[in-house]
Amino acid sequence: MTGPVGRPANGSVYPFPHRGGGDDETVFAEVVRSTAEKAHEALDLRVRVLRELGPRLSACADAMTAAFRGGGRLFAFGNGGSSTDAQAVAQLFLAPRRAGRPLPAVTLTGDVALLTALGNDVGFEVIFARQIAALGAPGDIAVGLSTSGGSANVVLGLEEASRRGMVTVGLAGSGGGRMAEAGVTGHLLVVPSASVHRVQEAQTTMCHVLWELVQRSLAEPT
Repeated sequence: MTGPVGRPANGSVYPFPHRGGGDDETVFAEVVRSTAEKAHEALDLRVRVLRELGPRLSACADAMTAAFRGGGRLFAFGNGGSSTDAQAVAQLFLAPRRAGRPLPAVTLTGDVALLTALGNDVGFEVIFARQIAALGAPGDIAVGLSTSGGSANVVLGLEEASRRGMVTVGLAGSGGGRMAEAGVTGHLLVVPSASVHRVQEAQTTMCHVLWELVQRSLAEPT
């Protein structure tokens, strides 16, 4: 469906085009303004995150590099949008599109049968911790993603990984939530935002930075 000038009808691109009673040109101008504002907000947040969390990202990458050098594997997990982000993290390390060394990485959100069995038979809060208990070993890496930092199953997964001597990496927003509690994670990376969208965008950037730092370190002679 298109509007009078061949553009998509504004109802398909803007959720409430007639709320203010404006015409199509006014609505499209507002869409452009809103999009530009969000793009600047996302960029500014990413720059802030990299500036403020640079030392933590570097330390985390060093720990991950040591784990990979020792034969460790990476396990990534999260809920909802963070579950797809976890899949992307595992794919990035396992099969990088750019030049880089493939590294052993899996996502704990990919087996639907296992997730539903654990959720139904034991409890949804243990769907990651049970997998870590079965698959994780000292020297492996656990990467838990949560926009709030309060997802119970992500926190329990990180706690189980910590008990097993794994490198634990928690990515969160909104102050860190439960991930910020002592003993939950060894490397906590908190995006200073309460917006789910901005947090996930910044977390994606941090994961790519970690990948690049790990790849650079692994390329150096030992």
